[in-house]
Amino acid sequence: MDLAFIPSPSRGVVELGPIPLRGYAFCIIIGVFVAVWLGNRRWVARGGRPGTVADIAVWAVPFGLVGGRLYHVITDYQLYFSEGRDWVDAFKIWEGGLGIWGAIALGAVGAWIGCRRRGIPLPAWADALAPGIALAQAIGRWGNWFNQELYGKPTDLPWALKITSAEDGRIPGTYHPTFLYESLWCVGVALLVIWADRRFKLGHGRAFALYVAAYCAGRGWIEYMRVDDAHHVLGLRLNVWTAIVVFVLAVVYLVVSARTRPGREEIVEPGASDEIPSGEASGDDKGDRVKLDKGEAEPSGEAAGPSGKAAGPSGDGAESAKKA
Repeated sequence: MDLAFIPSPSRGVVELGPIPLRGYAFCIIIGVFVAVWLGNRRWVARGGRPGTVADIAVWAVPFGLVGGRLYHVITDYQLYFSEGRDWVDAFKIWEGGLGIWGAIALGAVGAWIGCRRRGIPLPAWADALAPGIALAQAIGRWGNWFNQELYGKPTDLPWALKITSAEDGRIPGTYHPTFLYESLWCVGVALLVIWADRRFKLGHGRAFALYVAAYCAGRGWIEYMRVDDAHHVLGLRLNVWTAIVVFVLAVVYLVVSARTRPGREEIVEPGASDEIPSGEASGDDKGDRVKLDKGEAEPSGEAAGPSGKAAGPSGDGAESAKKA
């Protein structure tokens, strides 16, 4: 008898009149907003303009969604193109099925296009967005909970996930909540990247590479626990091999980049530092404001002499003031 478990929702969609509200889609959308919000804060802190991250995300997000769906459909083609299946289902992205590997790969292409249009280095933009992407994945994984999918092996642990659906070959019971494991892991990855970036001043794409390596390290063992159908190569699931290969590439990039391009970019967005936020004064005005804050008198239309007093036409500021 199971005394404790994580319940699954009875359905993953709520009908609001003619409009279906799907939990999976909501999780993806919320994740995107969180990634852009945090990425914008980090970008501005690095010296970039507010809104630049969102402008580039307009390119990156659609590319990422297409890439994620393509990877899923290609690696699980039997779900859509085998006998008895309807190939039209391959376009039903709201029913679940996004491969993070394809999403990152093709999303990077979209980001590269957006960065080139703005004259921004892609590695710097990726560094700013890295922890936000990890948090977006953490939120997005809860979409699998709504769809009762991507769970692990049977277990009777107190935090087991209770599957109630018997559709598509599911067997009702309690299983390891791998969606929860990956969600928590991604939160940890986000915190790791934020800490390491502050501690070591990561630049030139190294914060993003750290995110990739850390995520792959967790994805490998979490993927190994899953029981959903997947292609195997040399006894391991395809995504486990993908995680291993991408992990190695990310670590190699970290090491090589640190040696060839140490430090961090001083300028991430050309011209951004020259812009003055609304309500703030220019450099000269700002300097005068500092003087006033310190209690120094501001000369009234006259230049300051060597002694710091306002010099009149005769050069003697005090005498000029008396005559006035």
